[in-house]
Amino acid sequence: MGSVIGDILPLALGITISPVPIIAAILMLLSPKAKGTSVGFLLGWVLGIVVAVVLFTLLASIIPEQDPDASKPIAGTIKIVLGLLLLLLALKQWRGRPKAGEEPAMPKWMGAIDQMTAVRGLLLGFALSAVNPKNLLMAVAAGVAIGTGGLDAGAATLAIVVFTVVAAASVAVPVIAYLVASDRMSRPLESLRGWLVHNNATVMAVLLLVIGVVVIGKGIGSF
Repeated sequence: MGSVIGDILPLALGITISPVPIIAAILMLLSPKAKGTSVGFLLGWVLGIVVAVVLFTLLASIIPEQDPDASKPIAGTIKIVLGLLLLLLALKQWRGRPKAGEEPAMPKWMGAIDQMTAVRGLLLGFALSAVNPKNLLMAVAAGVAIGTGGLDAGAATLAIVVFTVVAAASVAVPVIAYLVASDRMSRPLESLRGWLVHNNATVMAVLLLVIGVVVIGKGIGSF
């Protein structure tokens, strides 16, 4: 159990620190329909994480069980491939970072956040967590770690809960903080949004590089 948690925590942190969903949540919290859209977004974000990691945990559990001390070439190969894909995404993020003095380009859908409803916020949260390639790769790697970790149903469920709580924290914390103390949160949220917008590519490049190397190392260790 402990080794599986150790495997999935870096992956959960990779989703947690992803700037784009944090920026989206902050924009919703600063919009006219702050409470409805932000809560919908948070629910969709959590649901997407759960669906993705549960799906890939179930798929990974199909891999034939082996002696815990024996090598796991199938799981190892999957992890190495996922790690390489994360490294490619890291390179893409690094090469796409804005030049000095250049205003970063953000997704066009962010301009429509002021008109979003709670349902659209939920769908957007689900898409960013379950369909976004970067987060999906980390959910796949987490699912493989849990599904091939030799855990019983209770332990696997606990691992999924831990992964979800950590991965969802970066969206959950500002939303809950705003609901509790909206008047005091507006200025800090605006400052955080500005910093994330200008450092999005760099943060993601470094993050994906570190996690990609970790996942490749875990894959090599499975042989």
